[in-house]
Amino acid sequence: MAGKSGREISAVPEGGIKSKLLSWEGALVLILIGVNILGVAISPNYNVNNVLREMPRYLAEIFMMFGMGYILVLGDIDISVGALVCLAGTVTVLSSNAGAPFIVAVIICLGVGLLGGMLNGFIATRFTELPTMIVTLGTQIIFRGIAEVLFETWGNGGGTASMADTKGLMLLAKKLGPFPIAFFCVIIVGVIMIVVLAKTTFGRKLYAIGSNKTAAYYAGIKVERIRFICYSLLGFLSGLCALFLLTATFGSNTTTGQGFEMEVIAMCVFGGIATTGGKGNLTGAFIAAFIIVCLRIALGQRNINTQVILVIIGLMLIISVLVPSISSAITARKKRA
Repeated sequence: MAGKSGREISAVPEGGIKSKLLSWEGALVLILIGVNILGVAISPNYNVNNVLREMPRYLAEIFMMFGMGYILVLGDIDISVGALVCLAGTVTVLSSNAGAPFIVAVIICLGVGLLGGMLNGFIATRFTELPTMIVTLGTQIIFRGIAEVLFETWGNGGGTASMADTKGLMLLAKKLGPFPIAFFCVIIVGVIMIVVLAKTTFGRKLYAIGSNKTAAYYAGIKVERIRFICYSLLGFLSGLCALFLLTATFGSNTTTGQGFEMEVIAMCVFGGIATTGGKGNLTGAFIAAFIIVCLRIALGQRNINTQVILVIIGLMLIISVLVPSISSAITARKKRA
């Protein structure tokens, strides 16, 4: 099955070593290797230990990427997740500073994320005539606006708040061997999300809805219920992202999570998930996420401006869509000739 980009995207991967090597996921593995080679070439400090030390601040976004993948497979989109991370982080820091035990602060963080996702899901499924882009644009403004009000009211009037008691966060920031705990959490969540999407009935329903929502409805699939579940899941993962982001920053501010929504969408699309719905898988998105993380670390070690890094990521994204499209056009022209 080919998307509008011309890239072959299969919901169920074909067998055989050759087909896997020639798949988009195989190409992404080669790109990941190339990015690491580039990192070693441009920075004398780019090595396994340094990469693992800097990785936690970027790993948090990958949690949201899994949920965003589900939303894109449905043919929907959610651009409020960055603001939801800001709101969840803000409430967590302020509640902890107000005396809440760490476990309560964790529940609050995940709960705020879940409630935000449920709000998005409720509006998207009750008012189906509204484009989800507009719905989540509205909630994006609301979430960040609430966070700013909280800062003004309980954050000493400033736009930044640091967590006073960081003992709990330090536990989550610890390492198991050379690997941070966040790395193992990302792997565990990733395996679960990949298996659910690729191997379960629930995952098949997501592809069916993304391919043709009306046909899925008449086939007996509870379309709006599944959409609500996926938005709620993305909200919960946004809260999880906020929690692990706090282990790297130990605080929150009004710009926390800014641009996260575009980065996780880029991870998904670069990994082969079509924004039109019904195509792609999380395996490619998972590999693409680590490509972007390693690239950011490598370029960051060379003190390259953050905006330049975003430009490079954007170019990679455009090229990943253009190359298969150009290749398909050349092949079609040869067949006509």
